[in-house]
Amino acid sequence: MSAYIISEKDNVLEIGGVGDFSVFRTFDCGQCFRFDPVENSKYKCEFSGFARGRRVSFAQNEEGKLYIIGATEKDFPTWEEYLSLSEDYDAFNTSITAEMQDGADKDVTLKAIRSSLGIRILKQDRWEALCSFIVSQNNNIPRIKKIISAMCEKYGAPIDGGFDFPTADVLMNAGEEEIFNLRTGFRAKYIYDAAKKVSEDKSFLENVSLSQSYEDAERLLSSVKGVGPKVAACTLLFGFGRYDAFPVDVWIKRVLEKHYTKDFDYRVFGKYAGIAQQYLFYFERYLNAGAE
Repeated sequence: MSAYIISEKDNVLEIGGVGDFSVFRTFDCGQCFRFDPVENSKYKCEFSGFARGRRVSFAQNEEGKLYIIGATEKDFPTWEEYLSLSEDYDAFNTSITAEMQDGADKDVTLKAIRSSLGIRILKQDRWEALCSFIVSQNNNIPRIKKIISAMCEKYGAPIDGGFDFPTADVLMNAGEEEIFNLRTGFRAKYIYDAAKKVSEDKSFLENVSLSQSYEDAERLLSSVKGVGPKVAACTLLFGFGRYDAFPVDVWIKRVLEKHYTKDFDYRVFGKYAGIAQQYLFYFERYLNAGAE
């Protein structure tokens, strides 16, 4: 079923046909850093933040109905794409385990999928994803958000209710020292190098996107100082829609070591390995850690 507009009133879209889509699980699984939960919301769950040069909120009620706050009917295609509402996640989930043999590895994968239903990979801006995941290196989510917020306030263009994400041109012109002054630490030289590459080569991000193989895309991104396999994988998954990217952080290492056989190879997840990664991340961080 495709998502559709039920009603529009006072810049609030009521959306139907979203299946098992979950605002909470999508915005609280570490893939984006410019959204926060809204306290005392009239909805069961609401996250507000910035994307696509706009301030917007996404909310759900007790029945799971989706509301897009700060949007009109003409904006719906933008947010439908951003939230991946038209993607067939039922088919993706089936594909993830299609090549797996029956046994413990398949069982835990199915359990992770069932417990994490509703997560969607957001279609984020490519440059924002690259810059944000450079900031994320050896960092925690509250501090990542604080640095990115300061970067946006200092160098982002004003938009309704806040600031847009700064362009590569602006950060390159600001220089490494000014970026360091945002408390980015050792990451300042990496952010500056990324900004310089993207600013001076306007085709850089497009060339990454057009790469035929994952290895070619990773190789291009790794030409940026400080971008290793994990940052490249996060950037490709969350900024370029490369669902075959499989970022490995401490949570993923933990879940693989705890729940999978010693010789397990994540590539068995196939072309949707990145979606499986998000399920495993949620499964370990929230469910097994008892955080939800």
